[in-house]
Amino acid sequence: MKIEVVNDIRSEKLKIFSSLTEAQLKMASEDGAGLFIAESPKVIRVALERGYEPVALLCERKHIFGDAEDIVRKCEGITVYTGNRETLWNLTGYKLTRGVLCAMKRKPKLTVSQVAKEAKLICVIQGICDTTNIGSIFRSAAALGVDGIILSEDSCDPLNRRSIRVSMGTVFVIPWAVSERPLQELATLNFKTVALALRDDSITLQDLKAMNEQRLAVIFGTEGDGLPQKIISDADYVVKIPMYNKVDSLNVGSAAAITFWALK
Repeated sequence: MKIEVVNDIRSEKLKIFSSLTEAQLKMASEDGAGLFIAESPKVIRVALERGYEPVALLCERKHIFGDAEDIVRKCEGITVYTGNRETLWNLTGYKLTRGVLCAMKRKPKLTVSQVAKEAKLICVIQGICDTTNIGSIFRSAAALGVDGIILSEDSCDPLNRRSIRVSMGTVFVIPWAVSERPLQELATLNFKTVALALRDDSITLQDLKAMNEQRLAVIFGTEGDGLPQKIISDADYVVKIPMYNKVDSLNVGSAAAITFWALK
């Protein structure tokens, strides 16, 4: 284990923690695979257990032989950069959750066919850019038995630092892929597509489950605008969650959790 105390927060070798944007991290590794930042010991442990390769660790000094001691041991062979809380805060620009960040290599991208190969229930994320919502949907999907997630190209990257943290590391657990045409690809794999939308001709989740479809792909859109009309029109089913007390809709993360629970 190589431990290096941070003395210069402007050091070039620390830029993966200090100055690289999410887009730059995706291009940062020498082999072209890209990097991401995992935050907090619990989340980093999940990533390590799922086979993600650590590149560098940034750890508050007190955690090296404390909360993150097991992680430091598992990251043998890489540099552990350390300092006090204030130094690391000045370096990154934000307070570290549980005092630990880990830069890790991305894995090769999965295809829709690989994610959906043996799946019965797939979540489709269409145009959702809010990192908190992405993390929330992944956490609910993993917890409630969804088999995989397909994201449209204009959705947020699940390996965004905040998405990872909100998901509690479940972005490393549930398989996912990005697709230019997710509905069309899933239709060729014999999935029935389900659009979540508040329309007069929508059916309920109970109605949908009673139809006993063997493979379902449930599509969620952005808050406010919802799903594009074309996607709603092209879906095999349109489903709504009834609202009461003049509430017009739910947060998409909450809607996804209810849907996953009802269909499983």
